[in-house]
Amino acid sequence: MRGLLCSPLPMLLFLLQPWETQLQFAGPRCRSGPLDLVFVIDSSRSVRPFEFETMRQFLVGLLRGLDVGPNATRVGVIQYSSQVQSVFPLGAFSRREDMERAIRALVPLAQGTMTGLAIQYAMNVAFSVAEGARPPEARVPRIAVIVTDGRPQDRVAEVAAQARARGIEIYAVGVQRADVGSLRAMASPPLDDHVFLVESFDLIQEFGLQFQGRLCVIDLCTQGTQDCEHHCISSPGSYFCRCRAGFVLQQDQRSCRAIDHCSFGNHSCQHECVSTFAGPRCHCREGHDLLPDGKSCEARDLCNGVDHGCEFQCVSEGLSYHCLCPEGQQLQADGKSCNRCREGHVDLVLLIDGSKSVRPQNFELVKRFVNQIVDFLDVSPEGTRVGLVQFSSRVRTEFPLGRYGTAAEVKQAVLAVEYMERGTMTGLALRHMVEHSFSEAQGARPRTLNVPRVGLVFTDGRSQDDVSVWAARAKEEGIVMYAVGVGKAVEEELRQIASEPAELHVSYSPDFGTMTHLLEDLRGSICPEEGIGPGTELRSPCECESLVEFQGRTLGALERLTQNLAQLTARLEDLENQLATQK
Repeated sequence: MRGLLCSPLPMLLFLLQPWETQLQFAGPRCRSGPLDLVFVIDSSRSVRPFEFETMRQFLVGLLRGLDVGPNATRVGVIQYSSQVQSVFPLGAFSRREDMERAIRALVPLAQGTMTGLAIQYAMNVAFSVAEGARPPEARVPRIAVIVTDGRPQDRVAEVAAQARARGIEIYAVGVQRADVGSLRAMASPPLDDHVFLVESFDLIQEFGLQFQGRLCVIDLCTQGTQDCEHHCISSPGSYFCRCRAGFVLQQDQRSCRAIDHCSFGNHSCQHECVSTFAGPRCHCREGHDLLPDGKSCEARDLCNGVDHGCEFQCVSEGLSYHCLCPEGQQLQADGKSCNRCREGHVDLVLLIDGSKSVRPQNFELVKRFVNQIVDFLDVSPEGTRVGLVQFSSRVRTEFPLGRYGTAAEVKQAVLAVEYMERGTMTGLALRHMVEHSFSEAQGARPRTLNVPRVGLVFTDGRSQDDVSVWAARAKEEGIVMYAVGVGKAVEEELRQIASEPAELHVSYSPDFGTMTHLLEDLRGSICPEEGIGPGTELRSPCECESLVEFQGRTLGALERLTQNLAQLTARLEDLENQLATQK
C-alpha cells in the first residue's frame, strides 16, 4: 500500500491551496494517448455533504489535468449507493467545460453501498460501445477509478475479476473507513500501484497527483506490438519478454521453448524420464509401477492391482493374468469361475465386524470378500440360503436367511450395507445369531431336514465382551462355526469361536488387501460336495474313500500355503534389497 507523507512545509502549503488550482499548477497537461476513463463514485449515506463536495472538486481538478477529446481521453462518471446512476457516459461530452458542469450538478444518492453492482454496471454498460467506449479492436486502454469510503454490502471479488478479465484496469481508492481487503479484491495487479488509502477526503488529491503521473507513462506492453509469446514486462520507456515457469527465452528474445529437464542427465530414472514444468519425473514402462523412491520400477502384479474376479487363484503374467481352478475342477466359460457346488444345501449366516477400527475403505473390501464367498455358492431357496449380520457396539440383521433367493440379490444387498462404526461386541453378535438368525422365522430350514447350519464370523480385533459362552452355545446347537481374522484379530479368541479342529475352521490374513487367499480354504470347507437332504446317506469319515479324500484336500491346502509362503518370502527379500540400496 502506497502512502504519502505531508509533513514538509512546501507540501503542506501546496495542499492548503484549492484542489482545482493545484492541478492547474501541476505541470503540462497529460498526453498519454487515447484512454477510456470511467470514474465510479460512492455517494452512499456515509459520505457526508462536505466530503462529497471535496470529491466533486477532486473530479473537476483531475479533469483539468487530462487531455480530453474524442480522439484522446474520453471520460464517463457513474455514482452508486443502493443503485447505480450514470452521471454522463463516455460518449456524452468532448469538451471539459460540459463535463465540469455535469459534475457540479451532481446530487448524491445517499443510500447503501453496493460496490459490486456498480462494477457490474461499469463492465456491461459504461464501457460498452453504445455508451461511447471505443471497440476492443482499437486497443484503447480502459481504466476504472473506484472511490469509496466504506465496506461493500455485496460481493466484489468475482465481478471485479470478470471486469479485469475483459481488459478493464481498476484503481481502488479508499477514504477513511474503507475496507482494505475489499480494495485489494477490486484492484488490478500489481496492488501497490492500484490500491490507495487516504485518511480523509481532504487528502484525496494526493491520489490525483499520483494517478495523473501514471497516465502520462506509456505502457508499451499494452500497445499490442511487442510480440512476446508469454509475458510482456513493462519498464520506463521500454519492455522485455518473460517466459512462464518451465520455459526458457529463445535467442529472438520473444519466443519461448519448454525446458527439457531430462537432457541434463541427472534424473537417475530406471526406465524413462519425462520432462514437466516442475522438473524431471520418472515413468515406468507398461506393466510396471514406480516405487516410493520415485526412480525405480517394479513389475506389476495384476492380481493384486485389479479386481480380477478369479474364483480360486489369479496368476499374473506380465501385462495380463489368468485364473486357475483347484485340481478336479474346471474353469468355466467366463474364464474366472470354477465348478460350483450344484447340489449343496447350507444355511449360512455371516457375521461381519463393523467396528470403528475396520475403517470405511476396509469395510468395502470386507463386503467384496463376502460377495466372493457368495460367488461359489448355489444360492436358492432349495440350495444355499445366506443371511448377513453386522455388529459393532450393537447388532443389526442386514438381511435374514429367507429373504433372497438368488446370488445376484444377495450380492446387491451386501453392497448396500452401511458401515456402523463404534465398538466390537462379538459375544453379543454370537448370541443374536444363536437366538434369532437360525430360527425358522428368519428363514432357516427345520432341523428335521438335516440342512447344515454354518456361521462365519469376520473380525479385525479383540472383542469388548466375552465370546466363549455364546460360541460354545452355538456349537452345542449344531452350528458349524468358522472364524476369519484380519490384522489385530486375537488368535485365542478366533479359536474360541471356531469349531474343532481349529486348523480347518480358523483363517487369518495380516491385512484386508491380501485376504482373498482365504477364499479357497473357505470354499472347500463351507461348500459340501454332495447335497444333504431328506434320505441322504452321510458317509462315515472313517471309510477308506473318505480318508483318501481328506488326505488329498489336506495336501492341496499345504501346497497352497507353501506357495503363499514362498511369495511372501520373495517379497520380503525384495524389500530388504530396496532398503539396502537406499542406505
